[in-house]
Amino acid sequence: MIRILVVDDHAVVRSGLMSLLDGKEGLRVVGEAAEGDEAIARAAELRPDVVLMDLSMPHGKDGLTATKQLKKERPDTSVLILTMHDDEEYLFRAIQAGASGYLLKSAPHEELLTAIRTVARGDAYLYPTATKKLMSEYMEQWRSGEHAGTYESLSEREKEVLAWTAKGYSNKEIAEQLFISVKTVETHKSNLMEKLGLKTRPELVKYALKKGLLQFE
Repeated sequence: MIRILVVDDHAVVRSGLMSLLDGKEGLRVVGEAAEGDEAIARAAELRPDVVLMDLSMPHGKDGLTATKQLKKERPDTSVLILTMHDDEEYLFRAIQAGASGYLLKSAPHEELLTAIRTVARGDAYLYPTATKKLMSEYMEQWRSGEHAGTYESLSEREKEVLAWTAKGYSNKEIAEQLFISVKTVETHKSNLMEKLGLKTRPELVKYALKKGLLQFE
């Protein structure tokens, strides 16, 4: 039996999801929460297998922050993001936070059930169009030579800065981790992005994912 905690700031949405899921074969809704802090507390109390997490919850802790803390406290609990944001940056930030899956609220009910069962058994789930989009972008970037630089061309320190940056750490936090100055971190970051042909943070995160540099709980 897969135990589910539903987290969304809209009561009507929570009610609809609970009605949809509870009673389906192998599924049981054990609770609900309206914002991130409540979700973390309810997860500790109810010990769900899967937390169905909204991203945008203006009152209280947002879904990304709650996911990161929840995974730190309960690494065996899978978080499936259910959101209206069809946005690549949100997708990567959710993965960084430790989410096992990302699904749009416009998805068919059958896909939601599939996603829940997928993350519950420890696998990852992305909605199909996101997967196609990412693959297409990777292919286009490599064909255009945008990522002409190689990982091996980076210094050991640049590799460390790349990994910490991709995990969401600020320049100051990276400096503290590596015992170097913030200015030095900025220099390493600038150099590594130039070597790899990267221009934006999402590109850096995608590169780190492709290289297997991000290890999540």
